[in-house]
Amino acid sequence: MSITLATLEAIIDQAEVATQLESAMPAGGRPRQLSVRTLLVGVLAAIADDRPAHLTRVHGALVALGHSDQLRLGVIASSGHRLTYRQVERTFNSMVDTMDAGSKTGSDASCEARLVAFADAVLEASIPGECGSTSVAVDWSDHPSWSRPAARGERAADPDAAWGHRKPNTPGARHEAFFGYYAQAVAMVPDEGGPPVPELIRRIALHPCDLDPPTALVPTLQRLVDGGVPLGDVLADSGYAHRIAEHWASPLRRLGAALVQDLHPHDRGPQGTHQGAVACNGNLYCPATPPALFDIGPAPPSASAEQLAVADAVSAEAARYKLGRLHKDDAEGYHRVGCPAVAGKIRCPLKPASLSLGPKHPEILTPPIPPPRCCAQGSITVPPSVNAKTRQVHDYPSRAHRLSYARRTGVERGFSTLKDSASTDVRRGWCRLMGRTKNLVMLSLAVVVRNLRVLAAFERRMADAPRHIRRRKRRRSEALT
Repeated sequence: MSITLATLEAIIDQAEVATQLESAMPAGGRPRQLSVRTLLVGVLAAIADDRPAHLTRVHGALVALGHSDQLRLGVIASSGHRLTYRQVERTFNSMVDTMDAGSKTGSDASCEARLVAFADAVLEASIPGECGSTSVAVDWSDHPSWSRPAARGERAADPDAAWGHRKPNTPGARHEAFFGYYAQAVAMVPDEGGPPVPELIRRIALHPCDLDPPTALVPTLQRLVDGGVPLGDVLADSGYAHRIAEHWASPLRRLGAALVQDLHPHDRGPQGTHQGAVACNGNLYCPATPPALFDIGPAPPSASAEQLAVADAVSAEAARYKLGRLHKDDAEGYHRVGCPAVAGKIRCPLKPASLSLGPKHPEILTPPIPPPRCCAQGSITVPPSVNAKTRQVHDYPSRAHRLSYARRTGVERGFSTLKDSASTDVRRGWCRLMGRTKNLVMLSLAVVVRNLRVLAAFERRMADAPRHIRRRKRRRSEALT
């Protein structure tokens, strides 16, 4: 296999999950030949060989190792007995039962805490320490269960799965129902203006489809921050941004995240006023802003360069009327914004000093009478409840926002590599185990293999970069001569 056995063992050892699980598993009875560490290494080896995550494939990967490796890992016992499939099944089921039932000592650690700790540890072990990006992109995708849905009045073979909907990535495809889970990924992306980084999946979440994905992902991001990884930009599509603020945007801001997200069509345009200023697309605007500037939306993916230039010019014109932020949020989330005429961006008769600006600045011909507070004062206080759902780093949909949001494709590529039929192929039938615990264990280990491959490809690409630059310079000099 392309990934060495030593690398897979180092991942499991660094995560320290095997030792913890082994100590918590029940003792007594006939001793197990297969340890948890060897089992997890076998699962990684099977996935690295592009085998499905079936226990029979795990057994096949272990007995296919070299004789010395089999002796070292306990695949061949000291008595000469070779590992059987039943022993693989026994160790795996004991490990899963330990995750579900808690430790044998009766500690109050819940099975959910033990399960997510396993997934977080093995994924973090696949992330090299020198990857310094704090920006992440999030997305969710379907993860069908091997179980078929139950008939009316009966129970499905997979008790944790539920009905959800997905939209296939094919032209003209419509939303369709499926039975299973929503898998969510938190992928590393480059910081804005920063160096390139490997698009590694740092955290995953797997929940039944009857749970709201954005709400279920917030605890995952909380654990990421609690683990010492600061959150910078969080890039999300409108599926996340459309949730109420207390379920997505507000918790992330409390974690220190800066949101860069697409807005749902229902959240675009004017959404009320605050002290006379118009709340639109996450910002506050002068009440005399031309209505046409509120109707702008994001450019379509197929937009030409000319169309993008027009859209960027309209967004830049709308920014002239925006009430600019004067300082960061205080401890309670309040901040102040200033009148655009006071800031010297437009001319307004309510602010006589602004009339001395040049003719390139737009002029307010009919200011509101009587002037609202945002016009009567030079600045106003904005509470955290105003634009709580739509407020983000860049003006929406400006050029800066479009370029920053383009980094979100990194998480989409993460799912595409996981579901690639030529490699891991994480689709229905890839794992024929029932229950969320078993599926999350297998999916976490599949993401580890995917991360190792992406990291190796990134390192090769970075090593070849100077050669490509020299080749490009040589071609340019030859063209000039």
